[in-house]
Amino acid sequence: MKLLIDENPLQLLPSLVHQVGMNGAVFLQQLHFRSLVSKNIREGHKWVYNTYEEWTEEFTFWSPTTIRRIIYDLEKKEILLSTSSYNKMKIDNTKWYRIDYSKIHCCAVAKEQMVHSQWTSAPVTSEQVDLSITDKPITKELKINKNKDIVETNLDAVQHIINYLNEKAYKQFKANTVATKKEVNARIAEGYTIDDFKRVIDHKVSQWLNDSKFRSYLRPSTLFHPINFENYLNECLDVKPVVSRRPLRPPVLDFTRGER
Repeated sequence: MKLLIDENPLQLLPSLVHQVGMNGAVFLQQLHFRSLVSKNIREGHKWVYNTYEEWTEEFTFWSPTTIRRIIYDLEKKEILLSTSSYNKMKIDNTKWYRIDYSKIHCCAVAKEQMVHSQWTSAPVTSEQVDLSITDKPITKELKINKNKDIVETNLDAVQHIINYLNEKAYKQFKANTVATKKEVNARIAEGYTIDDFKRVIDHKVSQWLNDSKFRSYLRPSTLFHPINFENYLNECLDVKPVVSRRPLRPPVLDFTRGER
């Protein structure tokens, strides 16, 4: 049995794993590598633009739900900064990501840069190693503007989602109610996209619209509830397409001709 691998292994520093956990360290290491070669520069920082589906292609050993949870956890720690305000369309919630290196312990950052430089055989410069200086934390003013843009984007997303639900379920829900905005914004904060909302709506409409008992549950408070939403979204992944087949027809026998 071969115990050694021939491809480049994932390299992580124990100090980083202790700070953010194994999964968080794997994600940050890959994001760090992608940031070094990124050409997406906004407000003096390099950003990585990726959808959840594209992250799944990079981390083939994780499910989409796991990736969402990792990203959400790093965002709560404020180590991972993300925004959708750079998108051209406000209803596009695809996120841009970068690392706030000031939130990572200095010793871990310096060692990480040294390990990465050995891995890629690239020379290490003082500018690369001292990321706490070159990549300063976002200022209070930038945070305010960033949050304002995200709120405006979410308002458009809520309106788009509720309009879609009303159209599909023949309802007249309002997008500006406190309860509806709270449910939708909470799911968006967890990393779910507009397409995820549409999948859930389409799936439950197909099940409940013609059912007098369950038709009334086609409402935001049920569909977008934190537990229900995740379960309904996973139901969509389990649905297999129905393959239509032509009905079998019995052979037509003609007994008028006799034997040959």
